[in-house]
Amino acid sequence: MAENDVVAEFDRPVDLLVVGGGINGVGIARDAAGRGLSVMLVERDDLACATSSASSKLIHGGLRYLEQYAFRLVRESLAEREVLLAAAGHLIWPLRFVLPLHSGLRPAWMIRTGLFFYDHIGGRRRLPGTRAVRRGRDAALEPLAPAYVRGFEYSDCWADDARLVVANALDARERGARVEVGWALTEARRDGREWRAVLSAADGRRRTVRARAMVNAAGPWVEQVLRGAGLDRGQQLRLVKGSHVVVPRLYDGAQCYTLQNADGRVVFMIPYEGRFTLIGTTDVPFSGDPRHIAASEAEVDYLCATASEYSRRRVTPRDVVWSYAGVRPLHDDGQQNASTVTRDYAFDLDTPADGAPLLSVFGGKLTTYRKLAEHALAELLPVLGVRAGAWTRGATLPGGDFPQGDFDRFAEEQRLRFPALSGALVQRLCRAYGTRLERIVGDGDPRRLGECVGGDLYEAELAYLVEQEWTRGAEAALWRRSKLGLHLAPDAQARVAAWLDAQRERTRASA
Repeated sequence: MAENDVVAEFDRPVDLLVVGGGINGVGIARDAAGRGLSVMLVERDDLACATSSASSKLIHGGLRYLEQYAFRLVRESLAEREVLLAAAGHLIWPLRFVLPLHSGLRPAWMIRTGLFFYDHIGGRRRLPGTRAVRRGRDAALEPLAPAYVRGFEYSDCWADDARLVVANALDARERGARVEVGWALTEARRDGREWRAVLSAADGRRRTVRARAMVNAAGPWVEQVLRGAGLDRGQQLRLVKGSHVVVPRLYDGAQCYTLQNADGRVVFMIPYEGRFTLIGTTDVPFSGDPRHIAASEAEVDYLCATASEYSRRRVTPRDVVWSYAGVRPLHDDGQQNASTVTRDYAFDLDTPADGAPLLSVFGGKLTTYRKLAEHALAELLPVLGVRAGAWTRGATLPGGDFPQGDFDRFAEEQRLRFPALSGALVQRLCRAYGTRLERIVGDGDPRRLGECVGGDLYEAELAYLVEQEWTRGAEAALWRRSKLGLHLAPDAQARVAAWLDAQRERTRASA
């Protein structure tokens, strides 16, 4: 496509310009496109490149938020847990969490009461309820130090956070939205009843787009976008850093652990990527550049010390094979303690009588992104004079449309369907792509996959990531679209980077 043609395409007005390719941005773009609006989403770097790929990977109600009396947030989150589990059973699946009793911290009656509410206020239907566990009777306590003899086991869900973002972006595109990755909003001003936005790429190209309304879902950069639009709304954002570490697997079994700390926080230990354990998270006030963030030495020490206090096996910083950190862009509710700042979301809707609306999103959590999108559209549609009902509650996400929502049965059928491929490869592709795995493996002939770049990663999958999922580099391929970076040797990672670089050059040459 000639560059002039692309400029002409960008210059067509849209109903809604969404700024930010995290979970809230793609959720809003998907919902709006499904209601018939013309939508463009722009993301400066990569989908899920910040907060939305740096979470604890959980779809949960937030048990500890009950202590903060955030009953509406917990209720909504637990209800959404059911909705999302049905929508994307390949990316989200149930887990059992063991909460051991710690003498001197929350007493058993308080935890039992909290878990009773947790089981009942969200309309739980698909997941098993809470039960008490005791050492000697229940194997789930055996990986812990001998001092922990009692506890409770309850349900929540795991999520592949970055792939959940991509699935929403795919659905938005297939419903008519334009998803433009690698384009930053550098200027926005009202021009009558439209926004006129200037977009810039890293290579210096600039384009404009006109929109009837704009959504500012830039996460940690939401106030920066507001200032770029000529609006100063005062301090509404509170940045809180959360870090995680990954260590070699600490214990056998599929159970996770919810570990209480004397500072009031909880830390999770979660089986991760087969051979590892994920430990997190922290809550640290943050004021730097969210594009350059990493787990600090103090945070790594804190997480390792917490795990060591509970685990039979001592965990030290030397055990850490990978760490990551993200910034939670929370709505500033005036709380002094970063751990107690609300995880709920808030909107700032700027609607001048003679100008185009701007909706800015503050806060939110992975679990509630779909409901947040519904609420955002409920705010915007009346201003735009559009009537279109909500639709996402019963809709599956791309890849999640397997029969009866039974992922295990679906995966077993695919292993039988593709006997020439390794069972481990088919299982991984089912988890990552659901029913769309055949777009990579075709009829199951191994020759279709092309050259093995490393481990069980083949050229066909890389091509799919580039052509369908906006993947532009090795970091996106190995650490966001997948976690293969944990499994591939450095030379294999270098081959992936070289393959993607060569693909990018071929694309530029043919443009």
